[in-house]
Amino acid sequence: MDKLIIASTRKNSGKTSIIIGMAKLFGKDFGYLKPFGDRLYYRKKRLWDYDSALMTSVFDLAESPEDMSIGFEHTKVRYMYTEETIKDKLSEMVADAGKGKDLVLIEGPQTLSYGAFVNLDVLSIAGYVNGKLIIVVSGEDGSVMDDLAFIKKSLDMKGIDFRGVIINKVRDVQDFKNSYQDSINRMGINVIGIIPYKPELTHLSVNNLTERFFVKVIAGEGGLNRIIKHVFIGAMNAEAALNEPVFKKGEKLMITGGDRDDIIIAALESDTSCVILTNNIVPGPHIIAKASQKNIPLLLVSEDTYQIARQIDNIEPVLTKDDQDKMTVIEKVVKENIDIGKL
Repeated sequence: MDKLIIASTRKNSGKTSIIIGMAKLFGKDFGYLKPFGDRLYYRKKRLWDYDSALMTSVFDLAESPEDMSIGFEHTKVRYMYTEETIKDKLSEMVADAGKGKDLVLIEGPQTLSYGAFVNLDVLSIAGYVNGKLIIVVSGEDGSVMDDLAFIKKSLDMKGIDFRGVIINKVRDVQDFKNSYQDSINRMGINVIGIIPYKPELTHLSVNNLTERFFVKVIAGEGGLNRIIKHVFIGAMNAEAALNEPVFKKGEKLMITGGDRDDIIIAALESDTSCVILTNNIVPGPHIIAKASQKNIPLLLVSEDTYQIARQIDNIEPVLTKDDQDKMTVIEKVVKENIDIGKL
C-alpha cells in the first residue's frame, strides 16, 4: 500500500484540488486522511474537517469524515496525545483507511509548520507513516522561489521520502520556466508539475454562500450551482445602479435589502447569479415568483448589507461536491501538467 502525503508551504495553495485531480487520475481505490483538521465544518452537531467531508462526498468513501482527523485544536490535541500516542493513532488510522486499498492519500495542514507544537506537522506525519511527500507551492513568482529556497535550505528531510514539488497557480508557465527553471535545477529540487492559474477555479458558487452563511433560500433553488464572478452592493436606486459598470457585468452577486424592490427587479432582469437580501426583510410575492421563474436564488440573511459585504470579501472559495465544472477543469490540468511517473 502506497502512502502519499501532500503538503503546502502556504495556506490556500490548492492542495485539496490537486489531491482530487490526482485521485481521479490514478483511477484506483484509495483511502484519505487529514490528520490535523484545520478547516472546521459543523453540521448537525457533528464536527469534522471540510476537506475530509468533500473527499468523502466526491468519491463516495465509506469512512466517516469524523474518523479522518486526529484533532482540530492545538490545546485539545496536546492534552489528549503524546508524540508516541500520535504515532500509534496515526498508524491505526492509516491501516483502517488503507484496508483493501492500493493507496492512502494524506493531506497535510495549511502550512509546513502548522501543527508542529503537537507533532502533527507534515514532516512529522511523513516520518511517522513512512510515506512519500509532495509539497505544493503557489503564489507570486518571487514567493514561489522563496519557498523553494526555504525547502532546500531549512527543512531537514533526513528520513523523509521527499518526491518533489508541484508549483500551482502560475500565471505564465512558459515565462516562469524561462526565468527560474535553471535556478530550480541548481537547487536540486524535483519539479513534478507546474500547473497554470485558472481563474474559473477562484470563483465562488452560490452553494459556497449557502454553506458558509446561515441563509434561508426563499426562491430560485434550481440556480444554486451558479458561479459568482462579481459582487455588487445595491445601496442606490435602480436607475443609478443601471449606470454602474459592475452592475452591467455578468454572473454577479447583488447584496441589498429585501425592501428594495426596484433594484432587486433590475438585478433579476439582468445577468445575475443570486441576490442576498439583508436584515431579514422578505420581498413581495411578485419578486419571489420572478426569481423562481428565472432560477435566480434569493438568499435571506439577518445581517446588514455592510456586514455581509465584508464577510463575502473575506471568503476563501472552496470546492463543493456540486462544482462539476470545476472538477472537470481540475482533472484536466492535473492530467496535462503533472508527471505522475515522478511520484
